[in-house]
Amino acid sequence: MAFQTQGSNLRALLVEDIKVNRMILSQMLRKFQVETTVVQNGKEAVELFLGGETFDIVLTDNLMPIMTGPEAISKIRAMGATDVMIVGVSVDANSMEEFKDAGADLCVPKLKLEILEHILQETRSKKNKSSA
Repeated sequence: MAFQTQGSNLRALLVEDIKVNRMILSQMLRKFQVETTVVQNGKEAVELFLGGETFDIVLTDNLMPIMTGPEAISKIRAMGATDVMIVGVSVDANSMEEFKDAGADLCVPKLKLEILEHILQETRSKKNKSSA
């Protein structure tokens, strides 16, 4: 089930099956006032895109029940969602290539606040340029 937090002009989709990780990442996004929708697996993420939802950034875990992060990324990209920044989080060296092959823009082993801030600044800058 998806839930949202309101905030800045950026919309994020957080795809994470582990509750504590969802809470931590949601808090990090809230710190930057990012409107966040949270789902628990890749299938739920794909369904949001199929339903016409749009996001500026997707942060996705790798191994989740029902559909993995890379599987979801591949399906989202196949729908034509090329302007959304997709970041694989908690990505180890073994799965990095799988994320990249699926269409992830960036992979991080651990998402720290400073890294997230940089990613959000880049995403916001890209969004502002495309809407100008």
